[in-house]
Amino acid sequence: MTTLHARALDEIRACLDQVRADELDGAIAELAGANRIALYGVGREGLQIKGLAMRLFHLGLKAAVVGDMTTPPVGPGDVLVVSAGPGDFSTVAALMGEARAAGARTLVVTAEAGGAAAARADRVLTVPAQTMASDQGAAATSVLPMGSLYEGALYVLFEILILGLRDRLGVTPAQMRANHTNLE
Repeated sequence: MTTLHARALDEIRACLDQVRADELDGAIAELAGANRIALYGVGREGLQIKGLAMRLFHLGLKAAVVGDMTTPPVGPGDVLVVSAGPGDFSTVAALMGEARAAGARTLVVTAEAGGAAAARADRVLTVPAQTMASDQGAAATSVLPMGSLYEGALYVLFEILILGLRDRLGVTPAQMRANHTNLE
């Protein structure tokens, strides 16, 4: 077990070491300037996106997960954040089209900077990790199964993004904690 967890952590570290500072700073700026933020991801990527939405809410931002009954419409001044690890999904493409038609900007988080979703985005945050689309054959190098390297890296990167956004917005840890639910 020690060897497996050490390798998994090393892989996540190596992935995050390759995230471009200018892309992370751009994502922080995009979110800081947004009126409302809608977020979407599929599968386990979607779980990480939901965690990001929660943290954005803790910062006091207007954030909602696409598909929830309380998700407001997007328009000018708003941002749609989507995760498309392998480069694109049909649902991501459709949502990006709707958001763009309504005047909202789009931020794509992906492992494939040259993918179709990135090509359609206003801003891209590349997380260069193995995804489920690249976890077979000679390309499969991660000890983590079925794209989990991407998803694990997303969790850590999103928390770092929140720290940068918190600093940019001047939100204190106490203010964030005050926004945490008391219904647990």
